[in-house]
Amino acid sequence: MLVLHTSDWHLGRALHRFDLLAAQAAFVDHLVEVVRAEHVDLVVVSGDVHDRAIPPVAAMRLFDEALSRVRDAGAHVVVISGNHDAGARLGDKAGLLDPRVRIRTDVSAIATPVTVEDSHGPVHVYALPYLEPAAVAAILPAAPGPDTDDGTHLDGTAPAGGTPPAGGTAPSHAATLGRAMRAVHADRARRDGRSIVCAHAWVSGGQVSESERDIGVGGLAAVPAELFNGITYTALGHLHRPQALDEGLRYSGSPLPYSFSEATDIKSSLLVDIDADGLSGLEEIPVPVYRNLARLRGRLAELMTATVHERHTADFVSVVLTDPVRPMDAMATLQRRFPFALTLSHEPATNASVDELTYGRRIHGRSDLAVAEAFVTHVRAEPSERERSLLQAALDDARRAEEAA
Repeated sequence: MLVLHTSDWHLGRALHRFDLLAAQAAFVDHLVEVVRAEHVDLVVVSGDVHDRAIPPVAAMRLFDEALSRVRDAGAHVVVISGNHDAGARLGDKAGLLDPRVRIRTDVSAIATPVTVEDSHGPVHVYALPYLEPAAVAAILPAAPGPDTDDGTHLDGTAPAGGTPPAGGTAPSHAATLGRAMRAVHADRARRDGRSIVCAHAWVSGGQVSESERDIGVGGLAAVPAELFNGITYTALGHLHRPQALDEGLRYSGSPLPYSFSEATDIKSSLLVDIDADGLSGLEEIPVPVYRNLARLRGRLAELMTATVHERHTADFVSVVLTDPVRPMDAMATLQRRFPFALTLSHEPATNASVDELTYGRRIHGRSDLAVAEAFVTHVRAEPSERERSLLQAALDDARRAEEAA
């Protein structure tokens, strides 16, 4: 069986306000051509189909078109929801679709696989949409097996005579996905055949970029790779850089770069070959580049005249100016040579102290919780454990409200 693994389409997303729908449509054309040329049997889309809970109409139409065209090219399709998708909206018509197209967003059904047959027998596809710990704790199917290393059950509750998680916090991502995978393994043990897991999560060892939404509030975000032991192939989504955590444990990455931190990434889909004995081959299929990304740094006059920058005139460009004084109308000037210049910042070539750094540079790479704690420390004093728990709960509530909007 040939499986094409892709994820994180983020249909409807812009790059610094530049509409990427044409680039996303070009990717769909490429995807359909790969399915047809390679005679792909199954396409898995591992979450974040859309960029937000209520996507633009044009993005919804492109997704519908993609499903129809992939199906007509001869492949089955399995799609899960990611942390950017509204699962209920993405899956609201799942029961009306062609049986070859499955959109799986129902958390209670994660241990019920989509089964696709080939000449060697069944391949069971377990679809695990993004699992927000606090939202799914009461919905996940029961999972037999041992407790977590800290003595708590996989649903975050304490065993008989034990101590509950500190502060009554929600179970972690590791505990939540651990519970889900125990249910998957229990079902898999009752069936013959090979297995695929589609999951939207941050697995330990995965390298982030600047364009993923933080899912770490409410507990550690990363989950152990060992949860997926025994699965023929695990098709991961959420991280936008293509990467292998193990031979059969992969992120396909996003098909387009959604931040300038991905400027040097080679975007691809993964063509996975599963034979009678399991995983037999894997090939990266590069996605055609719609427009390159480049980061430029220097004085305005040098950027406008140096021949070394001529190769970037058709690229999406992010510019850092180092002039001692910010030039007037700098963006308009830059766009005369670089019409797709999208961002501009000014960092004079001085030995700036930490206090002189821009707010954006001071918080770069820090989680929402760390930023909130730093603010409390700045205006008053370091927050207590109880105050940290309150900040964490407030951020959890804010994120759930955003995702439910």
